[in-house]
Amino acid sequence: MNNLQEKIAELKKKRNAVILAHNYQLPEVQDAADFVGDSLELAQMAAKTDAKVIVLCGVYFMAETAAIVNPDKKVLIPDISAGCPMADMIDAQKVRNLKKKYPDAAVVCYINTTAAVKAESDICCTSGNAEKIVNSLKGYKKIIFVPDKYLGSFLSLTSDKEFILSDGYCPTHAKISPKLINELKEKHKNAKVIVHGECAPMVKETANKILSTGKMCSYVRNSQARIFIVGTEREIIHRMKKENPGKEFIHASPLAVCPNMKKDDLEKIYYVLQNMVNIVNVEEDIRKKAEVCIKRMLDVA
Repeated sequence: MNNLQEKIAELKKKRNAVILAHNYQLPEVQDAADFVGDSLELAQMAAKTDAKVIVLCGVYFMAETAAIVNPDKKVLIPDISAGCPMADMIDAQKVRNLKKKYPDAAVVCYINTTAAVKAESDICCTSGNAEKIVNSLKGYKKIIFVPDKYLGSFLSLTSDKEFILSDGYCPTHAKISPKLINELKEKHKNAKVIVHGECAPMVKETANKILSTGKMCSYVRNSQARIFIVGTEREIIHRMKKENPGKEFIHASPLAVCPNMKKDDLEKIYYVLQNMVNIVNVEEDIRKKAEVCIKRMLDVA
């Protein structure tokens, strides 16, 4: 443990704080965190922590989600400018317009959305529980799914419900090429291909498994395979290597790097804990509505 890590550990005790980090965070941030996981796991951990302060190392909607389910805690984000391009592709007014056009549809919002969008939605989902969430909506024949068109179209393949999709997508996952994966498969014939649900349909066709990042980690741990081609943001491979030292991981694309996930570092974690700044606040009327949406998800998940 270096000097800065020691200082962060001391501050955590002083502030009664917990550090939660997404699988796409820099290795140094993952190593400093108390818990590393995907969006669902971070939401679940935030909802049940006893800590008074949550440092959410991820992008803004993740910190916002933690603040929504923890109105009595302080949620800090190391870099307040860490946004999500996909989340910016849908807003509350667009959701209201869709609801007006399809009044008999349930609104399912991907967790990669703002609090204002969650406040307009019936239930939230993550890539790890999206199918389960859709199947829980027994009384609906139509689903408005926002914003990820690729995850939504994938869900529609195994559902008897009609999906109304918006045009959102993840720019990082959009950079993953099926051509490159097929080349890697030819070179590594025993490799298992695992890709994220945010990938384009042609990328999914190359895969052995289509999984959330949390389920990717579980799959790798339990698999007898020794080589994996990983189709998601590169930093998850740090966690995979730590948890599976005897296995080999090949990143599916050198371009699949999220710049916003790289904005957090140890210096920023120390700074926000030391000064108690970058506190994430959600307007109370929006927070209450968004909390209903998230808690419905957590009850199903």
